[in-house]
Amino acid sequence: MNILMIEDNESVSEMMQMFFLNEGWDATFKYDGKEGLEAFAEAPEKWDMITLDLNLPTMDGMIVAREIRKLSNTVPIIMLTARDSESDQVIGLEMGADDYVTKPFSPLTLIARIKALHRRSEIAEKTSSETSDTTFDIVTDHFKMNTKTREAYLNGKLIDGLTPKEFDLLYTLAKKPRQVFSREQLLELVWDYQYFGDERTVDAHIKKLRQKIEKVGPQVIQTVWGVGYKFDDAGAA
Repeated sequence: MNILMIEDNESVSEMMQMFFLNEGWDATFKYDGKEGLEAFAEAPEKWDMITLDLNLPTMDGMIVAREIRKLSNTVPIIMLTARDSESDQVIGLEMGADDYVTKPFSPLTLIARIKALHRRSEIAEKTSSETSDTTFDIVTDHFKMNTKTREAYLNGKLIDGLTPKEFDLLYTLAKKPRQVFSREQLLELVWDYQYFGDERTVDAHIKKLRQKIEKVGPQVIQTVWGVGYKFDDAGAA
């Protein structure tokens, strides 16, 4: 794995470098937001994972995440933040991060999060490579998805700009219409987190996913209060 770590705390970077080396991963470290963004922009296809500090000199991590997403909808991003407020974490996810880890953190926790996110990305790529461009994996009266092209359509209109996690979340819900999934189930199925996931991650992604769906048609992600979420396109005509 080739990791770009954008982190202004050199002690944190030095500590993580040892853990990355132990895993056999290559890592490049940048210590301010502008340099990190420039490193990514030089070769977006080079990177398998981005870890991004929220508080950075030169360019704030929120802005860096947003700009990276303009260049790539597929590279996984884990945001590292010393801020512990729900609003900051949700904003980070809405800017395009796939997950966040709050400082101070255990290096083993970050390694586990990276492995889980990378594993899900590899599964998505493998599924895509085995599917024909013209084959839709999910087809209903109003909705269809193709895992190779990573495209989803509602009433024939493309749901544009889905990030990897938004696509995976929509696919998980849509392949079992009207089945209710708890947040804990979605963390396990989409993020591969069994013990250390945060349910706010699910809620933030649902919110962003709904905004993109509503640009093309009626809402198909329904909240089941006190339980979780389900996909239902029965009223999408």
